[in-house]
Amino acid sequence: MKILIVDDKASIRAAMKTILIHLGLSDITEAVDGEDAWYKINDEIKKGRDQVFELIVSDMEMPGMTGLELLRAVRTSPEIENTPFIMATTVTAKQIILETMRLGIQAYIIKPFDTHMVELKLKQAGIL
Repeated sequence: MKILIVDDKASIRAAMKTILIHLGLSDITEAVDGEDAWYKINDEIKKGRDQVFELIVSDMEMPGMTGLELLRAVRTSPEIENTPFIMATTVTAKQIILETMRLGIQAYIIKPFDTHMVELKLKQAGIL
């Protein structure tokens, strides 16, 4: 499974990557923010890849393009609109959570997360 982890903090990307590798998911690309992620997604689309990314795990609050803006962009792009998307964030505002659900996220993980929480959310979302 090809995965894109998006977070402006290297330590969070590293922690999520370690957990995903522990869970047997090792084809992982990292992006430092939403704009970097969008560039990498479009680069894969331009290369004509059959499967661009099979899962996106993104932070919400990042400089430039936020996780919510990235989610909106993904959901309006025909090549990737159905890609499973997980938000891993400290944002707990009900309105934001409802908006992400309306846009069709598969899971919402509150930071700080651990292996058990990530595994549980991936299983609930039907990814594992």
